[in-house]
Amino acid sequence: MQTKPEKDTDLRIKINRETARLPWTELAKHFASGTVVWIADELDLVDVAVRISHDDKDSITQWMAAGQIAKVSDAQAQHWQETDASLWASVVSPFILVQQDKRKTH
Repeated sequence: MQTKPEKDTDLRIKINRETARLPWTELAKHFASGTVVWIADELDLVDVAVRISHDDKDSITQWMAAGQIAKVSDAQAQHWQETDASLWASVVSPFILVQQDKRKTH
């Protein structure tokens, strides 16, 4: 029996440990292949990664419909390139989930 995403503390800890701040320049090559996914500030990056790992289609569909997760747009990529942005990143193969630093918005 598969654990529910909200109860999968082992995976949550693993993903949290593997989350890192990366400069956009390190992520740009992945953007070119279409695998970089933007996560809105109001969502928890680790929670989204856990739910994607569990293939939680309901949550993912809801977030996509609300514009809270999407493939990184050309405009976002250009802005991050121009501002030498550093982003939080988490890999959920084949995707790299990215989120801007929340501390700068508070």
